[in-house]
Amino acid sequence: MTKKPHLYELLICRSLLDDDVLQCLEAYFEQPANVAMQYEFAARLIDAAEELGLKGNLLRAYLLYRLANNDNIVARCVEMTKGKISPSLRAAFVHDLEVLEPLLRELPSQFLTISLLNDYEPGEDKMTPGVAALHSVFRHPWTPAKLADALTEYYLRFGCGDISAYRAFRWDDETGLVGIRHFEPIRFTDLIGYMDQKKQLQSNTLAFLAGRPANNVLLVGARGTGKSSSVKALANEYYSMGLRLVQITKPQLAGLPHIMDTLRRFASKHFILFLDDLSFEDTEVEYKYLKSAIEGGVESRPDNVLIYATSNRRHLIKETWRDRASGQDELYKSESMNETISLSDRFGLIINYRSPNQNEYLAIIDYHLRANGVILPPEELRILGQRWEMEHSGRNGRTAHQFVAHYLGQMKEEKTKALQE
Repeated sequence: MTKKPHLYELLICRSLLDDDVLQCLEAYFEQPANVAMQYEFAARLIDAAEELGLKGNLLRAYLLYRLANNDNIVARCVEMTKGKISPSLRAAFVHDLEVLEPLLRELPSQFLTISLLNDYEPGEDKMTPGVAALHSVFRHPWTPAKLADALTEYYLRFGCGDISAYRAFRWDDETGLVGIRHFEPIRFTDLIGYMDQKKQLQSNTLAFLAGRPANNVLLVGARGTGKSSSVKALANEYYSMGLRLVQITKPQLAGLPHIMDTLRRFASKHFILFLDDLSFEDTEVEYKYLKSAIEGGVESRPDNVLIYATSNRRHLIKETWRDRASGQDELYKSESMNETISLSDRFGLIINYRSPNQNEYLAIIDYHLRANGVILPPEELRILGQRWEMEHSGRNGRTAHQFVAHYLGQMKEEKTKALQE
């Protein structure tokens, strides 16, 4: 049997000592005659494999997952310094991987009498591209030093913990960043039309990711035209380039300095603060916090943060004709009017989304029906699409998606009835 490692010798990765699965393995190593403990470890490892989507050599896969996602000082230093760590810290990291080397190099059957864990297939493979790249290290002769460098590169590119596990987050005033587990997997190829708008949005975001000057963005236009979906698509398209989406709400604007200070610490990542469906009543003062954060505050906005907002209104602060009439008694009326439009002007890039014309509307329906294996004759598509449009909230991308969902649901119901008959 292969020499058993002693996890208490770890220096950098000591969080592994608190891991329930590895604690069970350590207990088995201390009592190798305890067969029940061996099966307890195997059962917990299989549970983890199904939950996390791990495959292949399960012991190696689990350890690599924990090394990639558990917080440690190397990962934190890489985040703060954009990849620079001292030779001494690297040596300590290599030491830990030398401690873990037997578990990473050998098949589980070298330690256990169970061969099932040598080449496991989960119900669903959930391996991320970053962790898959780490596994590629083992396809060639490797050393703990090579693995240390691969993990350091992983931390630089993807981060560690939740920052590496999630593409998008919401902000919680108590706990900070909270990963969105079931984030919508939309891509730009799913958004039909709006080529100029998508090009502007992507070009600005790529400049941001490359460290070039980039603007805060306001996406404005008709409802259901794909403004929010376009921003969400960015998080999916550019996740591997270090982009993360953080959704915040209007009441949280007062906490923008704290939010930005938190994101500033992740220097190797780029964040889009996302404000969806943004607008303000004239009695709401939260917009002043947003103005200050975008431009003009005492503390500068971090280089790794931009603000993207969507709205149905070009002027984000509501203004009525009554407001203008009442302004006749105000000495500096023009300054008050400037106050209501200055927030929109703080966004360096304003992208307009108009409602689709009929051909574009039908093209959206056709695309998503075809994606589900349904091809309608052009005339039938036109008649059904127009009828749905007139019966619902007008012609836009949201209405088109609702029609597709309805049509597919009815089609499946008819097939079910036919099979029952």
